[in-house]
Amino acid sequence: MAKEINTIGILTSGGDAPGMNAAIRAVVRTALAAGKKVKGIRRGYSGLLEEDIIDMDAKSVADIISRGGTVLYTARCAEFRTEEGQRKGAEICKKHGIDGVVVIGGDGSFQGAKKLANLGINTIALPGTIDLDIACTDYTIGFDTAVNTAMEAIDKVRDTSTSHERCSIIEVMGRNAGYIALWCGIANGAEDILITERYDHNENRIINNIIEKRKVGKKHHIIINAEGIGDSYAMAKRIEAATGMETRATIIGHIQRGGSPTCKDRVYASAMGAKAVDLLSAGATNRVVGYRNGEFVDYDIDEALNMTKDIDQYLFDISKKLSR
Repeated sequence: MAKEINTIGILTSGGDAPGMNAAIRAVVRTALAAGKKVKGIRRGYSGLLEEDIIDMDAKSVADIISRGGTVLYTARCAEFRTEEGQRKGAEICKKHGIDGVVVIGGDGSFQGAKKLANLGINTIALPGTIDLDIACTDYTIGFDTAVNTAMEAIDKVRDTSTSHERCSIIEVMGRNAGYIALWCGIANGAEDILITERYDHNENRIINNIIEKRKVGKKHHIIINAEGIGDSYAMAKRIEAATGMETRATIIGHIQRGGSPTCKDRVYASAMGAKAVDLLSAGATNRVVGYRNGEFVDYDIDEALNMTKDIDQYLFDISKKLSR
């Protein structure tokens, strides 16, 4: 017999992402519509262990769908990686009457959700990360906003780069995943795209590309560099010395995490939040909500964590053709 869920807790963990508030709002209002209580757990697993828990109602999530970040705040928690911390978290959930939890975050957050599920707290995870690096889903909350923010910033850098006939190295987020860099490279018409999944560290190839393009009249050069490769300022100095072309580095940084979410991030995050409540209401646990082949689906967390994901090779191949 499926476990009846009466009170749902919700937390955001790890890096913040635009659209998290839309998911929080959807969880709260869908749960209330189903006759359930909702408690917000502030500052992720850290807040859970400190019992920073609040009651939530429809009014508490009013007017948050358009806001970036997360109204529940977020943090990383080393203590929750320990068995003692996990048991303490499960006991605190039981103490506050929380029998189901929705966790919004990335792979690390999913690991915590899995531990809670193993300790008897029904848990559903939502993929909240701007990096698009969750293998079980084609969409992650925040990516669409982040990539559009980066694209708009790169357009502005291109304007000044063109005016000064410079080479510009523009570093975008993506420590272990190059999705933002690849998408922006195509969308912004970059001449070179450096991503961790494909970069061969052959800087001479980039230098030769700049020199060859200058010979045919190219006046500026845009390089999109993923955060995982980094070294943008030193790279700019080396490229300038080798090519004689004035070269500047720009690190876009955390503006990619903030800002009002796009329509897609608001709608998809809302759908994922509602589906999480539906799953908990049906007695499901240890599941991850995803979006695959045009549908909102769910996977066992263990299955999801064992999946692998790579850059779309076709997109990478055409990016090289389009940069000529």
